[in-house]
Amino acid sequence: MKMIISAGGTGGHIYPALAIISKFQKSEKDFEVLYIGTHNRMENKIVPEKNIPYQAIKIYGFNKRHPFKDIANIKHVIVAYKECRQIIKNFQPDIVVGVGGYVTLPVIMAARAEKKLCVIHEQNSIPGKTNKFLSRGVNAVFTSFKDSNKYFAKEVNCIYTGNPSGDNILNEKPLKKESLGFSKDKKLLLITSGSLGSSGLNEKLNKFLELSEKEDYEVLFITGKENYEETVKNNHFAKNIKVIPYLDNLSSLFSSCDLIIARAGAGTLAEILMAKIPSIIIPSPNVANNHQYYNALSLEKENLAIMIEEKNLDSDELYKRVKELFQNNAEYQKLQKNLSQYKNIKSSDIIYKEIKELIEHVK
Repeated sequence: MKMIISAGGTGGHIYPALAIISKFQKSEKDFEVLYIGTHNRMENKIVPEKNIPYQAIKIYGFNKRHPFKDIANIKHVIVAYKECRQIIKNFQPDIVVGVGGYVTLPVIMAARAEKKLCVIHEQNSIPGKTNKFLSRGVNAVFTSFKDSNKYFAKEVNCIYTGNPSGDNILNEKPLKKESLGFSKDKKLLLITSGSLGSSGLNEKLNKFLELSEKEDYEVLFITGKENYEETVKNNHFAKNIKVIPYLDNLSSLFSSCDLIIARAGAGTLAEILMAKIPSIIIPSPNVANNHQYYNALSLEKENLAIMIEEKNLDSDELYKRVKELFQNNAEYQKLQKNLSQYKNIKSSDIIYKEIKELIEHVK
C-alpha cells in the first residue's frame, strides 16, 4: 500500500500525521509513505529525523494584512500544485491524506486532479478555511470533535474519528521526570504554550513562576523555541523551576506530571485526555475562528479540564488556584474522577479502518 500524507506548520498538524503513519507502518506489511511538507517549517526537521521519506515544497500562508505578499503566494500555490501533480504521478499513491496546514492545499488539489482517493483530517472543533474549501472534493473528512460535522456541507462525508495525536502516548515509552532532574517525591507542574510558544502568555506566567519559587512543587516551563531567549533573559529561576525551549515527544512526560497548564490546541487536548491528567487550559485568542476557545469549552462542559481565558488570566489568582489543586482538594479529585471515567477512542485505528475500506471499495 502506498500513501502520500501532508501536514505542516505546527505540532498540532504534524503529530496526528505521524500517528497515522505509525499505525499503517505497524499494520501494513508493504507500506510505503511519502510526506509532503513545507521547506521552512517544523515538519522539515521533525519528519526526516524519523526516517520518513520527505518532499519539501515552497509555499507560504495567506495573510489579509499583507495583500501584496498574498499575490506572490498565489504564484507559489500554482507552482506547488504543478509540482505535487508530478510527485503524485511518480509515486502513484493508493490514497492521499491531508492533516492540516496550508501546505495541504496544493497537495489535495493535485490529488483530486489526478483522480486519486483523498481524505482530510480536521483537528479543531471549528474547521479551518483550507479544510472547508477542500472538503467538497474529497472522499471523506475525518473530524476530532463530533460538533465539527455541522460546519461542513451536507453532502460532505464526515466521519468522527477523534484526534490521533492522543495515540502517540500509547506509542511512546514514558519519560520519567527524574531523567530531567526532578524529584521523584515532589509534584510536577508542566507548563507549555504550544509548539511555537507564546510571548504574551509567557510574559504573564513570569510572575506566577516567581510566586511558585517558594512552593514545594516543581515546575517544568516549556517556552517554545522562538520565545526561550526572551523568557530567560534577566531571569534567575529557583531550583524547583526548570525552563527549556522545547521537548521532543512531550506527551511521553505527561504520565509523570500531576497538573498541566497548556494552550487548547486540539492535539494537546487529545494527549491530555489520553493521559488523563488534570489540566488548566488557556486558549490562544490569536487563532482563526477562536477555535481554541471552543476546543477548550468542549472539555470544560464535561468537567474534564479547567478553562481560563487569557484576558482573565491573573498571575496571583493562577498561583492560588494551582496551590489549591495541589493540596488535593475536591476540584482536583473531581477532575481525576471524570478523566478516569472518560472513554478514549483509538483514533488511528478508526482512520486506518476507514481508509482501508475506501481503498477496497475502489478495487
